[in-house]
Amino acid sequence: MVKERARILVVGGGYVGMYTALRLQRKLKHELERGEAEITVVTPDSYMTYQPFLPEAAAGSISPRHVVVPLRRVLDRCRIVVGEARSIDHAKRTATLTTLATQEEGTGGQQITYDELVLAPGSVSRTLPIPGLAEYAIGFKTVEEAIGLRNHVIEQMDIASSTRDPAVRDAALTFVFVGGGYAGVEALGELEDMARYATRYYHNVQPEDMRWILVEASDRILPEVGEEMGRYTVTELRRRNIDVRLDTRLDSCADRVAVLSDGARFPTRTVVWTAGVKPHPVLAASDLPLTGRGRLRCTPQLTVDGAPHAWAAGDAAAVPDVTAAEPGRETAPNAQHAVRQAKVLGDNIAHSLRGEPLDTYAHKYVGSVASLGLHKGVAQVYGRKLKGYPAWFMHRVYHLSRVPTFNRKARVLAEWTLSGLFKREIVSLGSLEHPRAEFELAAGGKRSPDPKGSS
Repeated sequence: MVKERARILVVGGGYVGMYTALRLQRKLKHELERGEAEITVVTPDSYMTYQPFLPEAAAGSISPRHVVVPLRRVLDRCRIVVGEARSIDHAKRTATLTTLATQEEGTGGQQITYDELVLAPGSVSRTLPIPGLAEYAIGFKTVEEAIGLRNHVIEQMDIASSTRDPAVRDAALTFVFVGGGYAGVEALGELEDMARYATRYYHNVQPEDMRWILVEASDRILPEVGEEMGRYTVTELRRRNIDVRLDTRLDSCADRVAVLSDGARFPTRTVVWTAGVKPHPVLAASDLPLTGRGRLRCTPQLTVDGAPHAWAAGDAAAVPDVTAAEPGRETAPNAQHAVRQAKVLGDNIAHSLRGEPLDTYAHKYVGSVASLGLHKGVAQVYGRKLKGYPAWFMHRVYHLSRVPTFNRKARVLAEWTLSGLFKREIVSLGSLEHPRAEFELAAGGKRSPDPKGSS
C-alpha cells in the first residue's frame, strides 16, 4: 500500500511514457482501484508510434495504422490528455499544458499539479540553418512523415513519367537523404527498393533513371552495427547504384537544388532530413538540472539528480551506464534502452511510493539490427556479424517481438505473410493531405496549385 495518495504525471506517450504508465497500471492496480493513486499521461498524439517500423510503412510493407498503438486502449486505467507540456515548475509541482481545447477556448495554457513527475517527452529533429531546409525538406520521425514521403516518391515517378521536360524529369527522379544513421539508411533502403519495384509498371521510367543520394557528415554510416558492418552497408548501397557521400554536408537546398560541401549540385524535389535529434524543448523550460547537451541529469535509479519526486528515461535522460568499463559513460538514447528503462522506472516509482529500496538500471547493449530493403539487412548481435537475408530476418523477428500488444504483433505478421503472397501496392494517396481540395473546387473555390499531390 502506498504511504499517501499519489498523483503521477507522465509527460510523453512514446516508448518510455507508454511502457512506464503500463508498468504502473500493473504495479499500482489495487491503489488505482481504491483511488489512492492516479496516473495522467500528457502526449501530443493519442497513440505511440513504433518507429523502427516507419521505413516498412513508407515502403508499403506494413499498414500505417499497425505502426501505432492506441494509448486509450492500452492504458485503460490512466487519464490520457492529448496536448503538450510547455513548461514545468517542479518546485511548485505544476506543469503548464496546452491542449486542443485550450486552443479553441483561447484561454492559454492550463496548469496541472502532480506529486510524482515522469519526464519522457522524447526528442525532436535537430535542424541546422541551411537555406531552403525549412521550405523543402521532410523529416522521418512520425508515421505521417513516413506515409507522406511514400506518397511523394510515387508522385515524383508520376511526374517523371508524364513530363517532356528533361530538367523536370531529372529533378523528380533525384532523391537526397541527409543523415547516415538508422532512420536515414533504413528509409533510403526501403524506399529505393519500393521505387525500383514500382518502375515495372511505368513504361518510360527505369531503375537506372533514378538517382538516390545519401549524404553523411562523418566518415561512416550506421555506427551502431560496428565499423565492419558499416563498410559493408556502404558497399551494398553502392552496388545498388546509390550514391553514398561520406564526410559531406548539405550546404543548401534553396530553389530545389541540393548543394553539397564537396561542390556537387543536384536539382531535386526530394530532400529527406534525418541528421540527428535534440532534446525536447520542454526540458529547457523546466527548473530541473540538465547536462551540457540539454538532457536531464539522472541517477542509475532513473531519478533526476537533485530533484526529489522527478524521474526520467529515454532520449530526454542522461542515464549513467553502470555496465561500461570507463566511468562517466551514458546509455545510448535508443529504443533498446528506453523499453528496459521504462520497466525499471515504473517499478521504482511503485517502490518509492511504498517506501521500498530502488532498483538500479543496468543493461549491457547487446547489438543492433538494420533493414536495407526487402531481404537485405545488417546486424551485430552479441558480437556476431550478420548480413543479407539472415540479418533482415533477424530484424523482423526482433521487432515483431518488441512491438507492443498481441493485437499489433498478429496484424503485422499477417501483413508480412500477405505481402509475401501478393504484389506490392504502388498507389499514391497524396490527396489525403488535402482532403477538402476537391470539395472547395466544386463549391466555387480556386484550384490549389497541387490539389492532389503531396509536394
